[in-house]
Amino acid sequence: MRKLATIQRVLSLNPIPDADAIEVAQVLGWKVVVKKGEFNVNDLVVYCEIDSLMPERPEFEFLRNSKFRIRTVKLRGQVSQGICFPLSILKQGDWDFGVRDMPIGEAAIACIRNTKTDLFCGGIKLVEGADVTEVLGITKYEAPIPAELAGNVKRALPSYFQVTDEDRIQILPHIPEQYGGQRFIATEKLDGSSCSFYWRNGEFGVCGRNWEYYESPTNSIWKFAKQNNIEEKLGDLGRNIALQGEIIGEGIQGNKYKLKGQTVRFFRAFDIDKYQYLPYDEFFELIENKLGLRCVPILDWEYVLPSTIDEILAYAQGNSVLNPLIGREGVVFVRFDENYQGRLSFKAISNKFLIDNKE
Repeated sequence: MRKLATIQRVLSLNPIPDADAIEVAQVLGWKVVVKKGEFNVNDLVVYCEIDSLMPERPEFEFLRNSKFRIRTVKLRGQVSQGICFPLSILKQGDWDFGVRDMPIGEAAIACIRNTKTDLFCGGIKLVEGADVTEVLGITKYEAPIPAELAGNVKRALPSYFQVTDEDRIQILPHIPEQYGGQRFIATEKLDGSSCSFYWRNGEFGVCGRNWEYYESPTNSIWKFAKQNNIEEKLGDLGRNIALQGEIIGEGIQGNKYKLKGQTVRFFRAFDIDKYQYLPYDEFFELIENKLGLRCVPILDWEYVLPSTIDEILAYAQGNSVLNPLIGREGVVFVRFDENYQGRLSFKAISNKFLIDNKE
């Protein structure tokens, strides 16, 4: 489960030109606009990521106009992603103190200022990196499923392959530090809906992001599978494998690419028996040459990763290969060398795309 709300440290505070009441804080790799003077460098805060859906509580009432969803915004020319709250945003009734005779306010300050006082909430010790998503009652915003992708649910996504999701570079600040100057494959991240097709021990299945669906003539993912003989093609491979991609086109995410009909562009393949991703060159050969399908657009086979998050985010902005008249959603970076389950990868979403589409 994605950690939407965590205890994080304010790494820096910098002024915003022509802004007297606000400043920009850095938390992990995120830039967040905060009230001037509310936090100090090195403070611990509750940081809530974009796409957090906050509960309807009085302290979050200021988010009602955005339907309690945290989005990317621009304030006085500064992009802001997420919200920083003081630790006191946590329900006081759930708190338990290492020093029990200390008042709540003093205990929170002591924790923030890094004294030896221990502070707990809902059984979770409030230390840097602690996940307080459930404590705050936060859920992840999920876009409504288009009618074309809905269907009769067979079961949850099978456990023998993984949900199609990449971590954002902002929560991986060690990546540019550790891998800057090394070779990655840069592919365009498409704005559609993720889907998977698998073959395992003679069984074929079709899945959306979180669910497997019964066969249906009205489900777009099943339509694509039938039109492109996916079941037969996977069966002929003689191996247990899952293909994962993005379905795009008419009726999906506003069809930003202005496509006729619908199609799937694939971005990875998973060896079910080995429980690891195929190396990208093997994946590309499988999709494009053996199966006659299409991969997501490859922007650069030998992208040299820069050493800062800002440079990576700048590269994420650009025009889509599928339609040069629109801005791309972002870029997914994949390292050739085998690493975590055969694939070290992450995504960088274009801030311009997020702001233009009110994401």
